[in-house]
Amino acid sequence: MARINWKTLLGRKAARRFKREKVIWLTTVGKGRQPQPRPVWFLFDGESFLIYSRPRARKLVHIRRAPNIALHLNSDPDGDDVVVVLGRARIDPKAPRAHELPAYLRKYRKGIASLGSTPAQFAAEYSQAIRITPSALRGF
Repeated sequence: MARINWKTLLGRKAARRFKREKVIWLTTVGKGRQPQPRPVWFLFDGESFLIYSRPRARKLVHIRRAPNIALHLNSDPDGDDVVVVLGRARIDPKAPRAHELPAYLRKYRKGIASLGSTPAQFAAEYSQAIRITPSALRGF
């Protein structure tokens, strides 16, 4: 799989946005090869993306069947500042639970509380980790 050069202008811009943005759109492929986009919380560690899911979510079925995915951030109001990542997703049973990752809690503690949940409750409900290895970066 190709590696992305995060030192390019686009790579640096994307990495900054991955730290600051709270939501990324994950597009999987559903039945009949229909794209299925959905907003998700994520953590980017410089190498891969980590997303937590409920265990019965359809996106897990999609990933097991067709692991090639797309991620994208919202553009600005004029349709600029586009960041799209293509990659391969897999269920990661060895990933730490959401409440065990300080970086995840720093990013989403308020969001978890707004759901009326504690970090441990959130981690129990969103117990399936999805690891995404990026292979291409597009944007402008």
